[in-house]
Amino acid sequence: MGSLPTPLAPAAAGDKASGRTEIDTGELGRLFEAQRRHLDHFFDHVDLHQAAAFAQALLDAPGAVFFSGVGKSGIVAHKLSQTLASLGFIRSAFLPPVDALHGDIGALFPGDILVLLSKSGSSDELLGLVPCARAKGAYLISVTSVEGNPLAALCDMSIHLPLQRELCPFNLAPVTSTAIQMVYGDTVVAALMAAKKLTREQYASNHPAGKIGKSLIFKVKDVMKKQEELPTCKEGDMIMDQLTELTSKGCGCLLVVDDNYNLIGTFTDGDLRRTLKANGAAIFNLTVGQMCNSSEQPSDLFFVFSANVDQMHFPNCSKAEYE
Repeated sequence: MGSLPTPLAPAAAGDKASGRTEIDTGELGRLFEAQRRHLDHFFDHVDLHQAAAFAQALLDAPGAVFFSGVGKSGIVAHKLSQTLASLGFIRSAFLPPVDALHGDIGALFPGDILVLLSKSGSSDELLGLVPCARAKGAYLISVTSVEGNPLAALCDMSIHLPLQRELCPFNLAPVTSTAIQMVYGDTVVAALMAAKKLTREQYASNHPAGKIGKSLIFKVKDVMKKQEELPTCKEGDMIMDQLTELTSKGCGCLLVVDDNYNLIGTFTDGDLRRTLKANGAAIFNLTVGQMCNSSEQPSDLFFVFSANVDQMHFPNCSKAEYE
């Protein structure tokens, strides 16, 4: 079988001659160092009293919290709204500024908060949204980096994010300002989690999929394999006759059960290799019951899955539980 080309492979000998542009690792290191200085400037000058007031406003919001922005600031606003919503104790969503002026502003109600992210504070889309949102009774908060900007002057609360400069050589591309927007917003969200003493279980209730939810919400019975999916055999069966069953169902073991499907023991593919190495072909004259392990402890069906996370495919062999 052939292999796919590797675009990140080291340059071939003739690449320089062909005009291939290469990254200068020395320059890259200088850029990382410069970005670190720009972020340090933010951390050294951020107003903690402003941050606390912002966090308190979100925590005390009588209604929903909406985030809005355009361009890269809009992407950050969208992410922050989703993170806030995932906590479960504040209703939050992203409000696209252009769509808001074409009907989506109907989602705003008196008592809602609208957080407007903009580096310059002069985006026409946000400036046009402000009077409409105010007419809906929303409380307006600007998050900007340029002092004395028009958006901050129009809002009920203004947050200033100290920005030394963009890492971009032209000081234009938002490669530092968006980083501090994200850091600021995520840190405020973490402060809200601490203030509300959010538990792992509460957080998991909003993350039913993936590792978070499966480890904290799902019970053993929700994730275990069912009887028809299990590689089962009787203790009197010959191991030679059960090799296909051992390898065909993706469990890596045989479950040795009695006539009532009570678990007697297990026999793993690792057991097979070790026994074969020790006894050779003689094992094929042995029964599964003669070789199986019988020290397994069944798991309670209603235990939280995280308590059994190392037993992801642990079966329950009581037939009544499957019916």
